Amino acid sequence: MCSVYSVGPVEKISSLQNPRVKQLVKLRDRRPRDEAGVFLVEGYREIRRALKKQVRLQELYFAPEWFLGENEPELLRQAEAAGARLFELTKDAFAKVAYRERPDGLLAVAPQWRRELADLSLPAAPFLLVVEAIEKPGNLGTILRSADAAGCHAVIVCDPVTDIFNPNVVRASTGVLFSVPLVVAESGPVRAWLKARGIRAVATTPAAPTLYTEADLRGPLAVVMGSEQYGLSDFWLREADQPVRIPMAGQADSLNVAMATIITLFEAVRQRGR
Repeated sequence: MCSVYSVGPVEKISSLQNPRVKQLVKLRDRRPRDEAGVFLVEGYREIRRALKKQVRLQELYFAPEWFLGENEPELLRQAEAAGARLFELTKDAFAKVAYRERPDGLLAVAPQWRRELADLSLPAAPFLLVVEAIEKPGNLGTILRSADAAGCHAVIVCDPVTDIFNPNVVRASTGVLFSVPLVVAESGPVRAWLKARGIRAVATTPAAPTLYTEADLRGPLAVVMGSEQYGLSDFWLREADQPVRIPMAGQADSLNVAMATIITLFEAVRQRGR
């Protein structure tokens, strides 16, 4: 079936029992994603950023009745030109596969990737973010977005609890998952790698005597942030070059990890731009 949104034939899917619809629903869970080696990318902005970074989308599902603007047809043509196979869904079929409460009618299937520490290409004075055992996908996505905004050269996820390809990570990152070099590794090898390259590890903890604004955050730097529930492990608290703290004036003893990351990163931005 031809479509005004494509230069080639497009299969139109209306049945909620269609095998492709069922597979898309399964890909919300990690095991089917890992077995297939793919993940879901939903939303105009996220898909546009994936295409900009030359991510080879395998499939792109769209429902014109959900479109929010006028730019979607051009995005579909770009995706098709880049090799994605297009499928048009009815409004009800798309509502079945969407994981957003308010979908915008675009959902892509992208290949997973793996990047190692050795794959990172860094400048002489790299600015890195290391996060340990982040539990909530929304927090991890927000952290990635913040690292991109701060100009971090890479994000290293140590001892991961949540999957970096979780749909809510992609959504909360607004697609910068595709633009910030991202490595998943264990804490021990990461610490050894930082030491070998002379990259200072500054760890955030409420017990630190030094305020984050008083620490020198210039030069080769890795800001290290811990999990939402437990903070940094004893390993990182012991191995860090310098612990720092964010002052807390109220009754709360800590901030949300994503917010604490933003505060610390942009203090480093302020110092490094001086």
